[in-house]
Amino acid sequence: MTQGQNTSIPSWRVILLLILAGEIIFGLPFHTLRFFRASFLEIFALSNAQLGDIFAVYGVMAMLAYFPGGTLADRVSPRKLMSLSLFATAVGGIYYASIPSYFGMQLLFGYWGITTILLFWAAMIKATREWGGEDNQGRAFGILDGGRGLVAAITSSVAVIIFSFSLPENSADITVAERQAGVQSVIYFYTAITFALSILAWYFIPTAQEKQLTSSRQSLKGFVSVAKLKTTWCQAFIIICAYCGYKGIDNYSLYAVTVMQMTELEASQITSLAAYIRPIAAISAGFIADRFITSRTIIFAFSITLICYGLMSIVDPANVFGSKSVGYLIIIVNLIVSMFAVFAIRGVYFSLIAESKTSKKFTGTAVGVISVLGFTPDIFFASISGRILDANVGLIGFQNYFLFLSFFSIVGIIATSMFVKFQKV
Repeated sequence: MTQGQNTSIPSWRVILLLILAGEIIFGLPFHTLRFFRASFLEIFALSNAQLGDIFAVYGVMAMLAYFPGGTLADRVSPRKLMSLSLFATAVGGIYYASIPSYFGMQLLFGYWGITTILLFWAAMIKATREWGGEDNQGRAFGILDGGRGLVAAITSSVAVIIFSFSLPENSADITVAERQAGVQSVIYFYTAITFALSILAWYFIPTAQEKQLTSSRQSLKGFVSVAKLKTTWCQAFIIICAYCGYKGIDNYSLYAVTVMQMTELEASQITSLAAYIRPIAAISAGFIADRFITSRTIIFAFSITLICYGLMSIVDPANVFGSKSVGYLIIIVNLIVSMFAVFAIRGVYFSLIAESKTSKKFTGTAVGVISVLGFTPDIFFASISGRILDANVGLIGFQNYFLFLSFFSIVGIIATSMFVKFQKV
């Protein structure tokens, strides 16, 4: 198929490819460590704090890339940007599988901060907004994030199976070499599918998604227009708080191993199965947001996370009413409900761009401006949370960790309420 022949591709194929690429692009830097954190920490000989610092390097590079990536998305074809991004990210996976040193990991994650953000992020958001039309922004972004969640769940489940092939039946007999083989198998799996999607993106992102590109002068005008809106900065704080909740899920499997005494395989299975909540939550939130307004939906979801984190900050799962089973049930329910609420917010927060009446022509610029501040948790969250967990290993550390998350739920409620207020001015 030539580049000029792809204009007739049905729109469902467009959103399907955006969903697949939009999740797999983050598979290597995030999925591997979210679902197999304990094993990766051991094989790479990293502490929680060191891993946090590695993610901080990614966050710094990503922060520097968000704004230029936004203006780039308003000027260059999404097909070119997304394909190159996926290919470059897959190349990094080859180095990842060599089990680099701490310094090497810092370099790798800095590199991924550029490949996954500068060339990809704003292009994907802009293409999704165009796909959603005027009246279905909540649904468009809900389907995007919900679909991404389903892809994450399916690929992580496959990765768990691949990981298990390298391990003996008795988890007590696992050798370092077997665990390393399992880790490398997971890395190669994500590398292969990332590379495959780079080819699909080049051939199947249609030219219909390449319209409304801007000039340099128009990009500057767009930046000034977007930056003057108070709602733009409210959206940035909303994303900070929602993204902290999302990154907080990364430590759920470690919580299961450290506090609930589960095996590494059991913990990874639970977290990967729980990921199936994401498509249900995001898509449901999308339909609700289109019916009742996105901002109201987000305020409600932040309130739910505040309740869940508050309970987990005081509950000892091993002793609730003198029963371990009751404590475990309370914790599992709260973990699931908090994930549902976090995924609901993530599913719709970019539809706030349409609610704020930002021009479609400057969508990429708006995404860039909002994301520069909104995704700063990539810089600070893992480093701070890692130190919180290392300072008090076990239950106390995690209770402090959930208090930390509670703070961001409160700020999220305030930021969204301010967004609503400024909309009425």
